[in-house]
Amino acid sequence: MNNFRLQSDALIIGSGIAGSMAALTLADQGHDVIIITAGEDLTNGNTSLAQGGIVYRNENDDPKLLEKDILTAGWKHNFTRAVRFLARKGPEVLQETFLEKYKIPFNQRKPGDWYLTREGGHGLARILYCDDHTGRNIMEVLSAAVEAHENIRVLTKRTAIDLLTTQHHAKHLDFKYNLSNQCIGAYVFNENLGKVETILSKFTMLATGGIGQIYLHTTNTSSSIGSGLAMAHRAGARLMNCEYVQFHPTALYEGSKRGERRFLVSEAVRGEGAVLINSKGDPFMPRYDTRADLAPRDIVTRAIMDEMLQIDDDCVYLDTSGIKEDVNKRFPTISKKCREMGIDISKDPVPVVPAAHYFCGGILVDNRGRSTLEKLYAAGECSCTGVHGANRLASTSLLEGMLWGYSAGQDMISRMNHSAALSRKLNESIPDWISIGHEHNEDPALIAQDWSNIRNTMWNYVGIARTSNRLGRAFSDMRKLTKNLQDFYRETEVSKNIIDLFHGSQAAYIITLAALRNTKTKGCHYRID
Repeated sequence: MNNFRLQSDALIIGSGIAGSMAALTLADQGHDVIIITAGEDLTNGNTSLAQGGIVYRNENDDPKLLEKDILTAGWKHNFTRAVRFLARKGPEVLQETFLEKYKIPFNQRKPGDWYLTREGGHGLARILYCDDHTGRNIMEVLSAAVEAHENIRVLTKRTAIDLLTTQHHAKHLDFKYNLSNQCIGAYVFNENLGKVETILSKFTMLATGGIGQIYLHTTNTSSSIGSGLAMAHRAGARLMNCEYVQFHPTALYEGSKRGERRFLVSEAVRGEGAVLINSKGDPFMPRYDTRADLAPRDIVTRAIMDEMLQIDDDCVYLDTSGIKEDVNKRFPTISKKCREMGIDISKDPVPVVPAAHYFCGGILVDNRGRSTLEKLYAAGECSCTGVHGANRLASTSLLEGMLWGYSAGQDMISRMNHSAALSRKLNESIPDWISIGHEHNEDPALIAQDWSNIRNTMWNYVGIARTSNRLGRAFSDMRKLTKNLQDFYRETEVSKNIIDLFHGSQAAYIITLAALRNTKTKGCHYRID
């Protein structure tokens, strides 16, 4: 038996909130699931970094009020059906899963009496939180449940290379002539052994997270390079809204730090009463928007950039003196990080700058998580459900990841009994990975330089403010780099570094092309020409 050839009912690529929810939903119904993660454990993605919280509901709330806030933040570029699905179904599934089944330790006054906070763009307080480490607490619970489940195989230090499809990979002509192209798994690099595994499955789900690491400054983890976007594009799945990249207005400023993840200062800090000030101590947000510090993120980000340019400063500051609670207790993670820099957030203003944070576009999916490629699902940040439109409303990302992971799992379950196991003919028709590159010419200096080119180009030309000239330059540079990397990829022995660089360059090229084609300013896609 080939030790590098595996089969399952479902292959989940990515282990954050969306991937874990899908895996648990399927496994609870007795289905065999493989979940892979590029890290050494299931908690290495962006979900664990989420500080602020997850949208729930206020006693005075109504789904229509949440819909309105989402549509306003998204510049009405949202898919109304998806927004309505999130607003109505999201809090129900959250209660059923996170509150009752998994008992996520959200802050509460007494059992069942939840603390709720408000963030930018929300009309009222409706956000559940665990101090300022909500994502970490969610992932601690979900990852423990995933690892303990007898129907889930967890494969760590695995990097997906390519999706397997019947038209692209099957050798038998019966599948070549078939009009239906189906996703049947993936080629996956096993970093532990330096080998490529062939994983075949009835259904496959991409839950690979965001794209922040293709930018010079980002709050994202190192795995957020757009791999799901690149793989889905190559396999022929439709993408949507790829020009809409959200920059978080308040990442901690630590000097001219480049190429490393920036520490996020949660929007909940402003939600609790903090105010943005410039180096002169002036609160400036009321000059830019009537909602002041609680305006949506794209507006706050551009205001900060304008303020920095006008005063010629490297950052602005968060003044927390207006927060009624003990700020060190309310935000212990932020407080600890600032203390390491000699900043007491109860007394000192916190220096902040914008950074690439969330990808509003991605692989187009419906409310069941189905993509346009048969038997391929996507959920979480790599997907485009239409919920976020041109700009994401604060704390909707965890709810979307939870709901679409759950819904995709439920949909796969409903189709599982009607979907025959992969036939012997199809199984035998899919070859194992054939490496066409045999040269050991992977050069760390060249890889580092290529990443530097990608990140600087995306930050300077496809960043917070865009023009035709900037985007044209980025398109030319990314097209040339992607072509060179394709040639290099064919000649060089496969490795994680090479795979990541290839995916990152393709994701950058896809986003640049989408931004170049869209000449209208809307939300995160801000054209100053």
